[in-house]
Amino acid sequence: MALRLEDKKAIVAEVNDVASGALSAVIADYRGLSVSQMTELRKQAREQGVYLRVVRNTLARIAVEGTEFECLKETLVGPTILALSMEDPGAAARMIKDYAKDNDKLEVKALAIGGVLYGANEIDRLAKLPTRDQALGMLASVLQAPVTKLARSLNDVPGKIARVVAAVKDQKAA
Repeated sequence: MALRLEDKKAIVAEVNDVASGALSAVIADYRGLSVSQMTELRKQAREQGVYLRVVRNTLARIAVEGTEFECLKETLVGPTILALSMEDPGAAARMIKDYAKDNDKLEVKALAIGGVLYGANEIDRLAKLPTRDQALGMLASVLQAPVTKLARSLNDVPGKIARVVAAVKDQKAA
């Protein structure tokens, strides 16, 4: 279906706006997926806070200009689906990776984070990034460890004094 110039401009503006605020991007080849499979993929994307869009490559190349995903331009070849993580840097990679486990027709082409292009084989690295809640939990446990250790040390002092006094008492009694 032919797009009018206004429609093309709207698509480019929308994708550029989303890409400007995105944390990471995954490019995948969706050739061979049925309509119901694509609908399921879109549903999962909405649930996980991932912007998912099938965009013509020429429009996508224009849309990523001026964003940190400009490095993806050379990978925009063939049928392409663009997944952008909005809140969690690993969300798009996790979603695409999990969906590709069940549907081998979805093939990752490339991914980008922080303006750096990575190959499809690096998707595990990005997918294993902790979510915001997991990262905050890890930070809290790291910050809590020294305080816990100090509290244990301070609690040991009265116990040691009591043991020394008991030992002295036993020694004098003997």
